[in-house]
Amino acid sequence: MATTEEGKTVFDVEAANVLSKELRDVFASGKTRSYEWRISQLKSIVKMCDEHEEDIADALRQDLSKPQLESIVYELTMVKNSCTLAIKELKHWMMPEKAKTSLTTFPSSAEIMSEPLGAVLIISAWNYPFLLSMDPLVAAIAAGNAMVLKPSELAPASSSLLAKLLPKYLDCCSIKVVEGAVSETCALLEQKWDKIFYTGNGRVGRIVMAAAAKYLTPVVLELGGKSPVVVDSDIDIQVATRRIIVGKWGCNNGQACISPDYIITTKDCAEKLVDSLKKELEAFYGKNPLESKDLSRIVNSDHYARLTNLLDEDKVSGKIVYGGERNEANLRIAPTILLGVPQNSLIMKEEIFGPLLPILTVSKIEDSFDIINSGTKPLAAYLFTNNKKLKQQFLMSVSAGGVVINDTALHLTVHSLPFGGVGESGMGSYHGKFSFDAFTHKKAVVYRSFVGDASVRYPPYTRGKLRLMRALITGNVWTILRALLGWS
Repeated sequence: MATTEEGKTVFDVEAANVLSKELRDVFASGKTRSYEWRISQLKSIVKMCDEHEEDIADALRQDLSKPQLESIVYELTMVKNSCTLAIKELKHWMMPEKAKTSLTTFPSSAEIMSEPLGAVLIISAWNYPFLLSMDPLVAAIAAGNAMVLKPSELAPASSSLLAKLLPKYLDCCSIKVVEGAVSETCALLEQKWDKIFYTGNGRVGRIVMAAAAKYLTPVVLELGGKSPVVVDSDIDIQVATRRIIVGKWGCNNGQACISPDYIITTKDCAEKLVDSLKKELEAFYGKNPLESKDLSRIVNSDHYARLTNLLDEDKVSGKIVYGGERNEANLRIAPTILLGVPQNSLIMKEEIFGPLLPILTVSKIEDSFDIINSGTKPLAAYLFTNNKKLKQQFLMSVSAGGVVINDTALHLTVHSLPFGGVGESGMGSYHGKFSFDAFTHKKAVVYRSFVGDASVRYPPYTRGKLRLMRALITGNVWTILRALLGWS
């Protein structure tokens, strides 16, 4: 590491190169591959979560004013659940998977081995700084890799806490934490990794992918997009609005990759939906939501300015039907509903990632599909309806990372489902067994003995060998018999 004139150490390309080599050497030793090492690290993470629950919640409060319930349930508990599942299933996940063989390779057997990738880089996000750092870390550990975690500098309290706690609880030779901002991230991206796992926005995702391309490094990109909510008319409107609210404002005040970004409903249903949203929002967050302890603040002044610019655009500012209050000093924006915003407005062109919720209206609900498909593929898509035909049309017509019918965001909690994007909302997936697979190479293995060596494979080639080899490749018994008898 270099040092500045003030005597501070600087994590530069040279330091990143040394770190990468250290991790490769540790991985080459075989230390991280053992079942015992993996289990011990996973159990240590659970212990860390239990012993520092208050510290973690406090860091999240400092970074985002995140309510304690959201911190403990949506970050801490979900990390512990990932560890608990991995501890329970790891032996099974690590076992080679038997694979069928054919007459082409007879006699033989085959299997698929789950092999750790090596030294991996995890670049985390600021909006769920504990969950989005630790969940990929748990996956990389379970898969038997050495790794470096780069937490987001936009959540400094959480980043500092992770840098302090992880070396105390985990194997600091195999699991490294690098704090810093753009220069440190760039230094890490200059190195060769066996996988890069990035959570964040598409702009940086492109930079990560370009850096990975230099070494043909595989990537998982967990990005975002404009996740739509389609609301049909024949539903329980109160239940629907409550579920939309908890998925939007109850998830870090809209600062979540799977938060509802906008609503599409019919003109007949719009007024009823707005009235229900107003009523339920007031019941949840009071008459002065800027004072509510149950809403996170905006992460920093840059994001606050970005959101206010979306609201202040001429073609949008007159469309606010609820909320809109702001407190710049405290970085707070009240839950805000907008009705009838133009599709060419800024708020409809970029991911909102905040407490603003536009509502678009259509003549018939099926017209919503064209609006959704006119943009990039979202990370999530939500539909509220009792109409079975509409559900099937929605699933067939809308491409998204994940879909939830009659609720929002819940697919994130189902460990038997892959979580990830499609198109510009990301590539690759994780959660549950999919997390283990994300950091694993599936190695194909074929076992043969020295019995049953067939001369038909070897030169000199003849028409008879060609006939038999062609039949063997098909694996069809009757075709092989016909070839042996010279009938084809």
